[in-house]
Amino acid sequence: MIKVYTDGSCLENPGKGGWAAIIISDNKKTEIKGSKENSTNNQMELTAPIMALKKIPKGSKVQIFTDSKYVKSGITEWIQNWKKNGWKTADKKNVKNKELWTELDNLSSAFDIEWIWVKAHSIDELNNEVDLLARSSAND
Repeated sequence: MIKVYTDGSCLENPGKGGWAAIIISDNKKTEIKGSKENSTNNQMELTAPIMALKKIPKGSKVQIFTDSKYVKSGITEWIQNWKKNGWKTADKKNVKNKELWTELDNLSSAFDIEWIWVKAHSIDELNNEVDLLARSSAND
């Protein structure tokens, strides 16, 4: 089982953003992070699991921990209806960040993923650690 902690951050929303992931596999911890000049918090929250999945062998059993209800609900609940409805929301608006959602959906299909929501800025040490990494990336 591979465990992945992800987070995204934006200095202003929109503004310079940062994302980060901590990947734990075979008791080895790997940190990845990056930034983007013009982004939003939600785009960075989506980018983190995308970049993490690109680093993990396809077919792996993965637990992804996120403090973003947007990411967790989007990928586990909303996306099926978005696809059915031609990438429109329930109120017939275009789904925001469609390109990122599509990429995350395509990547996810190659894994056995359990998505787990964790409370932000709480007692989960790895969530707090990945939060600091994402914020530092936004400041780089």
